[in-house]
Amino acid sequence: MKKSPRKLKDPKKGSSSNVKAAEKANAEVDSNKPKLVRLNKYIADAGICSRREADKLIDNGEIYINGEIASRQGIKVNPSDKITYKGKLLKGEKLRYVLLNKPKGFISTSDDPHDRKTVMQLIEKACPERIYSVGRLDRNTTGLILFTNDGELTTKLTHPSNGVKKLYHVVLDQPLSKNNLLRIMEGVELEDGFIKPDNINWVTDEVNKKHIGIELHSGKNRIVRRLFEHVGHNVIKLDRVMFAGLTKKDLPRGRWRFLEEKEINILKMM
Repeated sequence: MKKSPRKLKDPKKGSSSNVKAAEKANAEVDSNKPKLVRLNKYIADAGICSRREADKLIDNGEIYINGEIASRQGIKVNPSDKITYKGKLLKGEKLRYVLLNKPKGFISTSDDPHDRKTVMQLIEKACPERIYSVGRLDRNTTGLILFTNDGELTTKLTHPSNGVKKLYHVVLDQPLSKNNLLRIMEGVELEDGFIKPDNINWVTDEVNKKHIGIELHSGKNRIVRRLFEHVGHNVIKLDRVMFAGLTKKDLPRGRWRFLEEKEINILKMM
């Protein structure tokens, strides 16, 4: 009886366990390599423009990599590479835009030496990137705060010359008379300058006239509270219900959401 011929082992093939070990080793080597990113994506993530527009900047010789003009489209760059546009170093991380409906009792700082609750605790799981608040609300004021790592947009939204409007719902300790409403509407001189709101009125369905809606673009500290204090009223509750066209719709107190692309585009066009 003939024995079946024994199959010779292919020297190019190892055992399944050896193959898996080799694949794991290669994966570990690859994971240690810096992840390359297409140059146009890096530029877009830095908030300069879209990827398509980034390609045009590259074609026009306006993008530099480590001091040299980017030669062509399709180049991939390391996170450690220095990418510049008009002499400005670009930060190639994904831009984030987070809108928070702030509850009472939280301060609008990154950290606090007195260990009080901060707004950063409310959005800490939103994204891995470090984001910052665009303007502030005091501890007892509720409502909308925008957070982002887009420095260019932050400058645009906080600079007084751009007149970014904010709408507040105010509850006073006593009804606001027509005379005092007109005084505020015409503008008042405070210790740090003249302030005139863009609009002010009683909330239409409020009989006792303690509830006021006021719209203004000033970013001065405690400006709403100081306006009413100037005419003899204390603010009991203060809620920012609109910021730069963004509203609290479908955003419960203490919750956050990412801005939609169309919202981001509108902010950038302001």
